[in-house]
Amino acid sequence: MSPILVRPVREQLEHDRIIRLLHTKSRRKYDAGMNPGAEQNAPVSAGGATLFPDLVLSSLERGKRLQAVVEVETTESVNHLEALAQWAHFGKLRTAFHLYVPSGMVDVARRLAEDNQIQVTEIWSYHTVGDEVRFTLVHRSREIPTTGLKAVARPAPPVTPPPAPTPPPPAPVRRKAAPPPPRRPAPRKAAPKRKPAKKSSHSSKRK
Repeated sequence: MSPILVRPVREQLEHDRIIRLLHTKSRRKYDAGMNPGAEQNAPVSAGGATLFPDLVLSSLERGKRLQAVVEVETTESVNHLEALAQWAHFGKLRTAFHLYVPSGMVDVARRLAEDNQIQVTEIWSYHTVGDEVRFTLVHRSREIPTTGLKAVARPAPPVTPPPAPTPPPPAPVRRKAAPPPPRRPAPRKAAPKRKPAKKSSHSSKRK
């Protein structure tokens, strides 16, 4: 919590509830530390000063390098004094700065950041529907902050050579058809034998 701000009890409870919700969501990707209320569990060094943002998100790798800081505001804390006392310092860190404000205070937060030249990486709005808190990204800076973190070089995936083209099947060899065998002439039928003519009885009698 800001050292210059005393929130109404109801707002402070809502503020700390949202911090815990974001902490639970962030633990999927980061080593997340939180500073709800007056707690000082996760410090951040900025030059010679020590800051306690609401959430501190660090890499899950061995070095635990800082990835982002998160500040949650309520209706009472979106003002010029809070912007200079807190946001300005978070915006100078060499890491991403995420700001969460009530949905009705988005325009005010944008104007305060622009007027005071505060570098905010992302601005999120939140509102409550029943027992559920919904978050909406309303601003993302085009400038990526220099975090001083060494990018982890990922091994390039092995280059798989393209499969060799399948050769087309060989064309079928067309064989010449064998010439048909010569036709043999059909055998001629023998002429029927003629029977000798019978001599008539008249000729025999005359002899």
